Amino acid sequence: MKAIALVSGGLDSTLAAKITQDLGVELIALNTRSPFCQCNRKKEDGGCTFEAGRVSSGLGIKLISINTSAEFLGIVEKPKFGYGSHMNPCLDCRVLLFKKAKEAMRKEGASFVITGEVLGQRPMSQRLAAMKLIEREAGLEGLVVRPLSARALEPTIPEKMGWIDREKLLAISGRGRKEQIALAQELEIYDYPCPSGGCLLTDPGFSKRLKDLMQYSRLRQEDIQLLKIGRHFRLRPEIKLVVGRSEAENRRLEALKEDGDFLFQPEDLAGPSAILRGAIDGSSILESASRIVAKYCDGANEETKIICQKSPLQEYKFIVSPNTEEELAAWRIN
Repeated sequence: MKAIALVSGGLDSTLAAKITQDLGVELIALNTRSPFCQCNRKKEDGGCTFEAGRVSSGLGIKLISINTSAEFLGIVEKPKFGYGSHMNPCLDCRVLLFKKAKEAMRKEGASFVITGEVLGQRPMSQRLAAMKLIEREAGLEGLVVRPLSARALEPTIPEKMGWIDREKLLAISGRGRKEQIALAQELEIYDYPCPSGGCLLTDPGFSKRLKDLMQYSRLRQEDIQLLKIGRHFRLRPEIKLVVGRSEAENRRLEALKEDGDFLFQPEDLAGPSAILRGAIDGSSILESASRIVAKYCDGANEETKIICQKSPLQEYKFIVSPNTEEELAAWRIN
């Protein structure tokens, strides 16, 4: 018997895959990539896909990796089932993932899906009613086995048919993780990242930036990387400034500059790089942005020199005094 295992690279999905594999089920791992995942373990180019690859390799199973970023941005802009406590459309996210699993089942000749979900662990997507809704929306009713919580749930078709031994599955529920951690030790599974997962859409600060962006423009994949770094200021409805907070962020901002953006840097002080993006129509807005940049320069005074450049042939210099905290408060997003 063959199944699609949803593998994020985190603890729960690793345990679910290992338990199922030990019961003699042939597995094919499926991982979907989202621009909002923060389970990176500093592998910025791989993220969860790197971890899913590591887990799959350790289990000796094939990995299918799908980039769902474009589809997911549409969901974030207009989720059918709404948001969680911040900008997290968890139900819609799971429906998309399960739909991809159904497609993989058909292509790979698999009969069911397994996940590392635990009943009651996540308040929005892992309630019993939510689990049933997600299965129904994805067209997978009765075909999703949750090895960690199976005996706390109604038997699925694979269990009823004897494709997988229900008595050897677990009955974990709730938000605690002691049972999973103990099981990991028993199964000799170590070095697992993000035991509780990580999505930027559940982060209050990131969600505030995202909500601001969506209020004034369409959401693009290119915008997401910019939302992840810096201090953000909305100078006008159509203009935003992002100011670096570290040398690494300064370099990242410089790399993310697009045609039409202005790049700001202090001329002779240690300080941040910054990007001004939007419909920029004159020098007054450039001077306002320069004052914000000056605020974060070491030793800034009323004669701080800020260089802003749109292109090598279009460069301006402003001599400004830094903004006060009170002035910044009117523009600060986060």
